[in-house]
Amino acid sequence: MRFYTEQHQYYCGIDLHARSMYVCIRDQAGSKLVHRPIRCQREAFLRLISPYREGLVVGCECLFCWYWVADLCLEEDIPFVLGHALYMKAIHGGKSKNDRIDSDKITHLLRGGNFPYAYVYPREMRSTRDLLRRRLFFARKRGELMAHIQNTNTQYNLEPFEKRLDRLANRDELLEHFADDENVQMSIAADMALLDRYEETIVELELFLAHQAKVHDASTFYLLRSIPGIGKILSMTLLYEIHQIARFPGVGDFLSYARLVRGSWESDGKRKRGGGAGKIGNVHLKWAFSEAAALFLRLNPIGQAYFKRLERKHGKGKAMSVLAAKLGRAAFFMLRRRQPFDLKRFVAA
Repeated sequence: MRFYTEQHQYYCGIDLHARSMYVCIRDQAGSKLVHRPIRCQREAFLRLISPYREGLVVGCECLFCWYWVADLCLEEDIPFVLGHALYMKAIHGGKSKNDRIDSDKITHLLRGGNFPYAYVYPREMRSTRDLLRRRLFFARKRGELMAHIQNTNTQYNLEPFEKRLDRLANRDELLEHFADDENVQMSIAADMALLDRYEETIVELELFLAHQAKVHDASTFYLLRSIPGIGKILSMTLLYEIHQIARFPGVGDFLSYARLVRGSWESDGKRKRGGGAGKIGNVHLKWAFSEAAALFLRLNPIGQAYFKRLERKHGKGKAMSVLAAKLGRAAFFMLRRRQPFDLKRFVAA
């Protein structure tokens, strides 16, 4: 957890929503200067803060609608701080809670140096990152449709499919497999129609995203692909979710952000596992490194021998987690030093 500790003449806390925002401004001494709701409009916000523009810092909680505020502050050369939603416990406590109280608490946190901040992802690559996440959403929906077809086949105790359903040519005679019941056939036909459309969309998105990755940072895109098991999709995921490796002070910070290490609680000399603390971080990086760990072992005799040593020591489940964390560590230093992956060095360490 990192706190914003810079000193300013004025502090602006915003409780932000989709259509409205509650704004509170205090000076360095703590006197309240502004505290009222306005519409989420650029002109209205700039008009409200105009008397305090010199020496003002703006802070709001990290929710889905912060993009426009961050972009506006960047354009107007106003310091902007994004509050980490999971760490801002102070605005969620108390007997009473509303937008007015929350905006005031955000201002107090900002002024007191207790404002836990998150990374403000630059807009140049932000929309591409969101598009990549949308592609993952579609891919998972496609997987759900395939699972439903397989489950329906099992439900009616029919013969197992002879070929993989993820191949388009293998689905030509799929409806005939369910010929005994027209209702089941209709259900499978609906799944197939959606499946075909999802695949068409996913292929289209992947071509566009690969082009964008080469435009934004081709060297990093290909550098990450030097890791065995990391292909086009995982490389793009790492590229856009990490953005700049320099934003992480050390490898431990990166592994924590990628959910590759456990959290821990300690009190009175007693330690326990951190409950939900392990869920704090970037779920997309966690997924990418977990997938990379599984794919790393394919057609990789050296990697498989290394994994067997881990498995004997830790068991299969923990060994996969250890391998994922080690791949994360390797990716960090590769990006920091701009060096390709070295398999012999990886398994020797």
